[in-house]
Amino acid sequence: MEQPHREIRADYADATITVYQAYSPYIGLPAVREGRFPTAWKRDRMTWIKPSFLWMMYRCGWGAKEGQETVLAVEISREGFDWALRNACLSSYAREVHPDRATWQRQLKRAPARVQWDPERDLRLRPLPYRSLQLGLSGEAARRYADEWTVAIRDVTPLAHEIHALVQRGDLDAATRLLPQERPYPLGDAPLTHLHG
Repeated sequence: MEQPHREIRADYADATITVYQAYSPYIGLPAVREGRFPTAWKRDRMTWIKPSFLWMMYRCGWGAKEGQETVLAVEISREGFDWALRNACLSSYAREVHPDRATWQRQLKRAPARVQWDPERDLRLRPLPYRSLQLGLSGEAARRYADEWTVAIRDVTPLAHEIHALVQRGDLDAATRLLPQERPYPLGDAPLTHLHG
């Protein structure tokens, strides 16, 4: 079956969705230990969450990039995730969505969340012909993410390393079996027409 060009695919349950981030051990390990982001985590900075495990692996180099050695699976409330989508703006101007560039810039300045669509990745981290969501959270959204929406934080660095080792050995079937089960995310009453640039 052909994938839609832009679609949120995620590992989710009835009330939660799993997103991924990678941090230095200084941030990542206390977050796992405490089940919430530590005070060293800056709530006043934009933070990007990714529902796609393989896009996160591309971004953090399977947990090998400096400052991204601890890969986190952050389980957050779907209510919070949907709120962020409803209140998001595209990170770049799209003629088919915005009446003009000035309107987009005003929306971007006001929006507590922004959406970026990047090429999804395969197990060898090569780009695929369809796109995956990155969701940037700032201001109110970042604070709510850290202090209200987060349900659990797991360290998936060992999983990242195990899958990467299988890929390096050429055992893609075994690597695929270990991947989180991501499927199209149901948007319900949060249509993304304003985010489909």
